[in-house]
Amino acid sequence: MAASKEAEGEGVHVLLVMSSAQGHINPMLRFGNRLASMGLHITLATTDYARHRMLHSLPSNTLSHDTKIRLESFSDGLPLDFDRKTHVDHFIDCLGKFGPPNLSKLINDLSAHNHSPKFSCIITNPFLPWVADVAVQHGIPGALLWIQPSALYAIYYRFYNNLNPFPSQHDPCLTVQLPGLPLLQPADLPSFLLPSNRLVCFSKLLSDLFLDHLSKFKWVLGNSFTELEKDVVESMAELYPIKPIGPLVPSTLMGLDEGGDFGIDLWKPDDRCIEWLDRMPVSSVVYVSFGSLVVLSTKQMENIALALKNSGRQFLWVIKLPENAEPVSLPTGFLEETEDRGLVVSWCSQTEVLVHPAVSCFMSHCGWNSTLETVAAGVPIIAFPQWTDQPTNAKLLVDVFEMGLRVEPDEDGIVSQEEVVRCIEEITKGPKSEKLKRNAVRWKEAAKMAVADQGSSDRNIQIFVDEIVGRL
Repeated sequence: MAASKEAEGEGVHVLLVMSSAQGHINPMLRFGNRLASMGLHITLATTDYARHRMLHSLPSNTLSHDTKIRLESFSDGLPLDFDRKTHVDHFIDCLGKFGPPNLSKLINDLSAHNHSPKFSCIITNPFLPWVADVAVQHGIPGALLWIQPSALYAIYYRFYNNLNPFPSQHDPCLTVQLPGLPLLQPADLPSFLLPSNRLVCFSKLLSDLFLDHLSKFKWVLGNSFTELEKDVVESMAELYPIKPIGPLVPSTLMGLDEGGDFGIDLWKPDDRCIEWLDRMPVSSVVYVSFGSLVVLSTKQMENIALALKNSGRQFLWVIKLPENAEPVSLPTGFLEETEDRGLVVSWCSQTEVLVHPAVSCFMSHCGWNSTLETVAAGVPIIAFPQWTDQPTNAKLLVDVFEMGLRVEPDEDGIVSQEEVVRCIEEITKGPKSEKLKRNAVRWKEAAKMAVADQGSSDRNIQIFVDEIVGRL
């Protein structure tokens, strides 16, 4: 990407404000690194808790030796040892109460103590909507980095602004037809919008964003690329535009450089994974991972295990349990009976796994970061969504991107072992398998072109930088 001469000449300073989840931190870190490569000076501000976790995860020279990128933090009002995952409602309440004044104080302190120029822009993500108020308070233009697909941005915007009918307590089975998207069943919608949603704290954050704070952001930037979601991006152009600047994934996924990933991994990958994959035949391994937050029932884990065993395929299965979770119980004898063709680990380097020639497909929960990494790697996917944006991401993968299959749960919400085996068989050697592989490779090439020099995302980032510079 070409650097902005104006930015280099004037010393433009940008503040990135992030929350503590790894899935939120990495897109912002990668975007910050992209802006720094263009000559902008970047400060990353996150909570004390997130900073503590990051400093224990990042290579020692990632931030401290880079004069254009600095790491700062502010208090969320809670001690470091507070269990934020178990008591998420209280955590979000405290962050909303103590975050704004503490972030504001940090901005004042940075200006006073370091004699730094005023920040030219503040960029945050959807789950810190109050950052818009802090930006307004300091007279700094704000940008929202939307970290889910543009389709979710359009869905939430239309839902909270009552532009279209959605399922309700009175009509829970209502289907939804929105511009730029296929017909959406209730099972295709983000879980926070459904009448069955019980996570009120997240619904409130999104409501605050779309009803009270979105209009305070000058820019909405999306972790996607125009070619991937062209119709839905165009459908928002007259309402509240979103400009795709992604995919914000490790550039090595698309073979663009040798610099590695500018991001964090909060858990140590198992070193056996790549060595094991090196011994497997090309396109032979089913890679299975449901991220770090999803906890499947014992019955569901058993069904997946038996399906992997009965499929006869090689498999790499990542089972990462959240902190303080009960150990998973796999069927008796499963590990011993599959040790010649399977490997079960607690974590892996997903980037390295997805680009490995031994991997044939990815069974995923369809979090957006994993989805984009799959798109960038050109790997067909078995969609196994659970909650939040994952059902909609699965719908996109199957019916819009046409590079995957989706498991069908039974009436109790459990996916049978027969259904898992069916999907593995169909995606690896069924009638649709070659088409799915071709489409996956096509999207891989499109993603690479989008972030390359003068690609659609590259141009959108340059326009964004030029507009920041124009305000000086």
